[in-house]
Amino acid sequence: MIVVPGPASQSLGKKIAENLNAQIVPVNLKNFPDGEYCLRFEGDVTGKELVVVQTTGPPQDTNIMQLLLMLDTAKELGAKKVTAVVPYLAFARQDKRFLSGEAVSAETLVKLIEACGVDQFITVNIHAENTLKRFSVPTKNLSAITLLAEHFKGRGLDGAFSLSPDKGAIGLAEEADRVLGGGCGWLRKERDRYTGEIQVEKKSLNVQGRDVIVFDDIISTGGTIARAIKMLKSQGARRVYAACVHPLLIGEAKTKIMKSGAEEIVSTDSITSSVRTVSLAPLITKALAR
Repeated sequence: MIVVPGPASQSLGKKIAENLNAQIVPVNLKNFPDGEYCLRFEGDVTGKELVVVQTTGPPQDTNIMQLLLMLDTAKELGAKKVTAVVPYLAFARQDKRFLSGEAVSAETLVKLIEACGVDQFITVNIHAENTLKRFSVPTKNLSAITLLAEHFKGRGLDGAFSLSPDKGAIGLAEEADRVLGGGCGWLRKERDRYTGEIQVEKKSLNVQGRDVIVFDDIISTGGTIARAIKMLKSQGARRVYAACVHPLLIGEAKTKIMKSGAEEIVSTDSITSSVRTVSLAPLITKALAR
């Protein structure tokens, strides 16, 4: 097995290769003045099983294009099997047509990935798992919530209350609770399909004097998490932490969350960020070793 750490996932790709004791084939990226680039594998991949590791967080268009070039080139060079490991899959929130005339972006992206000849697709906590049903090749959707919960448990937060910022993500809080054992709950939020504005409904929770961890798959602008933390603090929560798998943290998201009363933001390395990270390497390595 050969691991190819993509330009957007260099550190994670190298950790996965180390864990697998696998050879690394580096990618050389030559940039042209007009913004285009030329991608080249610096090693022989003919007849080999290849694992291409490339996240597709911001800048999404660039990282997606690099992913497609690597997958297609690997097949063109004669790789025996190509597995795409995409820790964060962009556009997965647009998995259906919410408003008339909208593009189903997730479906378009799946078509592009499959057209490049991928043999297997692995991602982590995809926002809409229904997206994976569009693939005709084997797929795996791994969950990093247990990793995050174990991180907090190791820091003495055993027994903390696990909270999901919306009912649709209650599975995240339930998964975390199986590690932390402090109970779990969820909030109700509504998003305006036209403006994108989110409203979080006030809800009474049994958090007086307790530690609480708010778990989510993605933190983007931080508005939902910040509102949840303010609500928890107003109800007497002792310490509140924000945890997510994919730390997009757009604009002032980090500042917004910390000002709301959070002790800390913890995420995985699915996307490079400025917050404390828990590596996905053990989780992905285990899946690949199977």
